[in-house]
Amino acid sequence: MYICKTILLISFFAALFITYFIGTKLIPILKRIKCSQTTKEIGPTWHEKKSGTPTMGGLMMIAGILTASIVGFVLLKFKIGEMATSLNLSMLLANLFMALGFALIGFMDDYIKVIKKQNLGLRAREKFGLQFLVALAYILQISFLNGHNGILWLPFCGQVDIGWAIYPVYLFIILGCVNAVNITDGLDGLASGVTCVSALGFLACAMMLGNWLGSVLAISLAGGCIGFLFWNFYPAMVMMGDTGALFLGGMLVAIAFSLNLQVALAFFGIVYVLETLSVIVQMTYFHFTKKRIFKMSPIHHHFELSGYSEVQINIMMMTTQFVGCILGVISVAVR
Repeated sequence: MYICKTILLISFFAALFITYFIGTKLIPILKRIKCSQTTKEIGPTWHEKKSGTPTMGGLMMIAGILTASIVGFVLLKFKIGEMATSLNLSMLLANLFMALGFALIGFMDDYIKVIKKQNLGLRAREKFGLQFLVALAYILQISFLNGHNGILWLPFCGQVDIGWAIYPVYLFIILGCVNAVNITDGLDGLASGVTCVSALGFLACAMMLGNWLGSVLAISLAGGCIGFLFWNFYPAMVMMGDTGALFLGGMLVAIAFSLNLQVALAFFGIVYVLETLSVIVQMTYFHFTKKRIFKMSPIHHHFELSGYSEVQINIMMMTTQFVGCILGVISVAVR
């Protein structure tokens, strides 16, 4: 067990240092090719000062997290082998390819924004259609590997058998999580900071459940987020772009599915839920009343317009995410 924990630490520091080191090389390249962030017209006016900040920095996280995940998996497989049924190579590849699939969609979106100078990127239907295909392919993969299982675990409630309805539920969870992380990526260090907290919460559950695949994915994700925060914390020297945000969402989905904690994502990603709900509530309320509940959505912009600094909002959001993770861990501990 001691050696296994050491391997997990190796994965953590590998993800952290690889991400950080690639940043030292990638950021100058992004600046040189003018791969720069452009602010959205609908955002706060003071975000205009961020125009020119390199984007697509999520590439450094992808490299660090993927490398660390594979290294950690191989070392654990070599050490404990068949003793850990969760260390399934096919499941590892399915999870990583799914996360990479979402990252590729984000890369295409960023490419259109940066090269074609179209700030909105891919059309909504194009982006959603591609995301749907990646999510569907992943669901088919894990169903083939694990067999059909309509049982869904609900926090504090136990298992329920919903039969074939589990597949549309899975689609909703995957697409909802990935896009919610993307919505959250609106301030320096926000998405990477709260995702790091989520990853550590999932790590605690994975250790409790003895799930080594979930453990190595979670600790690699945490390490990559911290390595990226060196460059992305306010004031950011690089933005992750949709490339990084969609990849982070994919990794969170991979961990949740590895641990069979799909519904518990609502706890471990409570900030993503709140951010998305703030957009839905704002749009719905405005549609019917032509008035706004929030000064601006997502809700992190509301807090900005209320006078909070980006650092203060980050701390507040990470604290909220931490509380959600505590609830998630408790739900696993008592099940």
